[in-house]
Amino acid sequence: MNIIVCLKQVPGTTEVKINPQTNTLVRQGIESIINPFDTYAIEEAVRTKEKHGGKVTVITMGPPQAEAALREAISLGADEAVLLSDRAFAGADTWATAFTLSRAVVKLGQYDLIICGRQTIDGDTGQVGPELAEMLGIPFIAYVSQVEEIKDGKLRARRMVEEGHEVIKAGLPALITVSKEINIPRLPSLRGITRSRSAKITVWGVADLGVEPANVGLSGSSTQVIKIFFPQSVCQAEIITGTPESQVEKLLEKLKGTNLV
Repeated sequence: MNIIVCLKQVPGTTEVKINPQTNTLVRQGIESIINPFDTYAIEEAVRTKEKHGGKVTVITMGPPQAEAALREAISLGADEAVLLSDRAFAGADTWATAFTLSRAVVKLGQYDLIICGRQTIDGDTGQVGPELAEMLGIPFIAYVSQVEEIKDGKLRARRMVEEGHEVIKAGLPALITVSKEINIPRLPSLRGITRSRSAKITVWGVADLGVEPANVGLSGSSTQVIKIFFPQSVCQAEIITGTPESQVEKLLEKLKGTNLV
């Protein structure tokens, strides 16, 4: 089986800074990690390869520093890695990101399964996976907690829903987004770390994908971030004294003044 994992490098800290001109995250100088949900996608891809054979290719879109995330994925068992890096890709929303990834998948050629984490911890939208599946015209299953069977060109998966779970069968190729309940990610092996250091990372830009700059990055985004800001914390406190009855009366009067009751 040829399995593709789409991953993202995200800030490894909650102390993020915003570029006031572009309204995007400032990533330079900030420790970055593989998006935690994507580690489950990598693990599931490697387990599937170990069971059915084939290879695992990891893809990410980002600046040159995102190569570190790809090498870490190789140390965890991935076979090949592709970095989509071009200034034209900067500022992409989920739609433009999915479009760029879809062109990379098409360029890679034949594949059987695409696995993504259910969402990223920075954007937190969970939109790229389903958008990518739609652009590729393949079946999609979200919130997968177990891949029960892959047989005869079909995949049967258990997905989480509010009232329990569903079991869905889909034809291959297909795309699934996985939740953290699906497995326990492994640690990199010494052999994997050694291999990752010398592995060749393929880098593709706009010209390699054969796309117009106007269709990717900020220019190709369907949504625009007008403003990003941190809400100001307002805290007011007052101690109400008196008998319990008078305290209740005073509290009600104050609440009425705030339109909360």
